[in-house]
Amino acid sequence: GVGKTTIAKAVYNQLHHNFDGACFLGDVKNSASNELNGLVHLQEKLLKDIFKSSKIVLQNVAEGITQVRRRLHHKKVLLILDDVNDMEQLNALARSRDWFGEGSRIIITTRDQHLLEILKVDAVCTVDEMSRTEALELFSWHALDNTCPCEDYYQLSESVVEYCGGLPLA
Repeated sequence: GVGKTTIAKAVYNQLHHNFDGACFLGDVKNSASNELNGLVHLQEKLLKDIFKSSKIVLQNVAEGITQVRRRLHHKKVLLILDDVNDMEQLNALARSRDWFGEGSRIIITTRDQHLLEILKVDAVCTVDEMSRTEALELFSWHALDNTCPCEDYYQLSESVVEYCGGLPLA
């Protein structure tokens, strides 16, 4: 990827305290498909995180939809859905704005822009890959506390950036 999850986590960490409740659902694609009842578990996590409760148990996706709509429609929430890849996931977790209270923000990371068009989202932010120079500079700041590696570490730093596919903090 190009760092969509990292950006989404940073946004969550910066903003979550401005809401009545907040939830970061990471890796929705794999969580929904790799687990038995994966979507139900994601719905439970959403409700547990927002209400800070461990006592939420759902029987199926339909019950989860009902509970999310009923319990959150008056709550100002921040919900981040990371790595969504199909409409079924969105339908189970955040099908409509009216599921959430006024001032709520739903952020979705995906590789499939078509999903965002179907949902008629307010805004789409495209994340471009860093150039090799930008990736090297970012790596240098984090690894060496400098904007560029000194001569002794230049070759090694370039190798690390290349190995990470332009995502130097991976």
